[in-house]
This record gives sequence, structure tokens and C-alpha cells, in this order.
Amino acid sequence: MKPVLYIVVPCYNEEEVLPVTSEIFLKKLDELAKKEKISENSRILFVNDGSTDSTWEIICSLAEKDSRFLGISQSRNRGHQSSLLAGLMEAKDKCNITISIDADGQDDVDAMDEMIDAYTDGCDIVYGVRSNRESDSFFKRSTAQTFYKLMNAMGAEIVYNHADYRLLSSAVLKKLEEFREVNLFLRGIIPMVGFKSTSVSYKRSERIAGKTHYSLRKMVGLAVDGITSFSIKPIQIITNLGVLISLLSFVGVIWSVVQYLRNVTVSGWASMTCIICFIGGIQLISIGILGEYIGKIYLETKQRPRYIINKKTYDDK
Repeated sequence: MKPVLYIVVPCYNEEEVLPVTSEIFLKKLDELAKKEKISENSRILFVNDGSTDSTWEIICSLAEKDSRFLGISQSRNRGHQSSLLAGLMEAKDKCNITISIDADGQDDVDAMDEMIDAYTDGCDIVYGVRSNRESDSFFKRSTAQTFYKLMNAMGAEIVYNHADYRLLSSAVLKKLEEFREVNLFLRGIIPMVGFKSTSVSYKRSERIAGKTHYSLRKMVGLAVDGITSFSIKPIQIITNLGVLISLLSFVGVIWSVVQYLRNVTVSGWASMTCIICFIGGIQLISIGILGEYIGKIYLETKQRPRYIINKKTYDDK
């Protein structure tokens, strides 16, 4: 039996690129159906993340022209991860597999063939992994590679050079629903679900139109969320650093007493200032890291909804 595929596409202010990439996605859907890799009941599901431009109107227009286009809209902007999860949860009972992909056209849609082949061979998760980062600037390439290495060093199990281009089976989606955390970092959550997995490499292209909405601030925020949501190593580092500084301080106290008994002490403003600034800086950084964890605990205990869908281009019935 041919699997029903839902291509899940999060969208935020994509009015420039959506008319182009929607046709690319539809063409790929047709190709896969003609090759009998997927069912003709397969669909493309756009998730509007509270866009302030005409993105939602374009999605509605696409849905009117072709029933294979579906759309849902969040009540407000909640971020890429929230919108992606909303699309996956909306699709989980309607399909056998989902493939999530960004709306900007940078991810190679031809990699979907290999993903579906891997699913047919028994894999429930297929990661799309970039073969290179030639299309990135030096800054973005170096910071991205540092991010993946840092995440793995911190103990978070993520796939190197993988973003959110992946295939998930309905079995994985149903287990993913049981992960209730509000602080979403799907790159870290999905490997924790388990199941048989593999990866497919592809070359990422330049953005077809418009500008990226993933600023440096958002990238740093995603990195902080990833580290603090999946690792307690920063707290362990604070503990080890505290022990080390305490030992050094103890040695310093002994040295000061010895110097005092030898009557060779000399008052030094510069040395004292350096020590105070160093210790103060360490304390503030440590308090900040602890505050990040406490803040996450606070948000998790409130159990607020991770997404709210207020519009759909179709009737659930």
C-alpha cells in the first residue's frame, strides 16, 4: 500500500517566495505519485506563523485553486518550532509519513525520493543532512558548525548539519505527541524518540526570493534553548568552576597569612580590583545560567499550549 505523505511547511512572512516554492512542492508531489512512491491522497500543509504580510491570503488562494494545498494559521507568531510542531500534530492522524521543509526553497526537494525509499526499507525517521555549507557566509558557516559541536559536547543528541528537513512516520509522530515540553527544540527531541533512523545528504541552495527571517539573535536563542533544554552540563561547569576558584582562594588565603607573618605585605589596589572583578564576573555569569534553567522550569510548570490554531482552509469533518 502506497503511503499518504503530508509535506509540512512552516511559513512566516513568505509572500515573496511562497508563490514560487508552492509550485515546486506541488510538482514534486506529482512526481512522487506518478512514480507510485506515495498515495494520490498526499497533501501539502502550510502553517502560517502569525505572518504580518499576505502569506495567509496566498495560502488560502492556493487551497482554493488546488485541493492538495491545505493551510492552518496560528493565532499569533509563536516561532518556527511551534509552527512546525503544529503542522506535524495536525497531520499525524491523516497520513502515514510527513516531510517537514522550509518555505524558502533552499532545501533540495529531490532528496524526498531517497527519504521515502528509506522509509519503504523500514526507517521511521530520515534526516536531511547538508552535504556542505558553500551557500552560507563565512560567519554563518563557522557559527553553525560551532553550534553543532557545542551541542554535542554538552550532551545533546543532535544530527550534525541537520536542521528541520526530515521524514517522520506516523508512529514517530504519535510518540512525539507525548513529549509535552513548552521549550521546543525538535532537533534534540526527535532523536530521543528512538525508532530506526538514517540520513540523506543534499546540497542546500540560495534562498529563491526575499530575505531570511532567522536573525543572529534567533540563532543564538535557538542555541541557548537547545543547550539548556537537553543538558545540565552548564550547571556542572559552574560547580566545577566554583570548586576550582574556592581551591585557588584557599591557597591565596594561606599565602596572604604567610606574607603577613613575614611582615612583607604591601597594599595593592590593582591586584585587589582584578580579583574582585574576576570573582564578580564569574558570579554574575553563574547566576545568569541558573536563572535560564529556573525560567524554563517556570514556563514548563505553567503548561501553556505550545501552539494555538485559529484558522484552517478546510473543514475537519
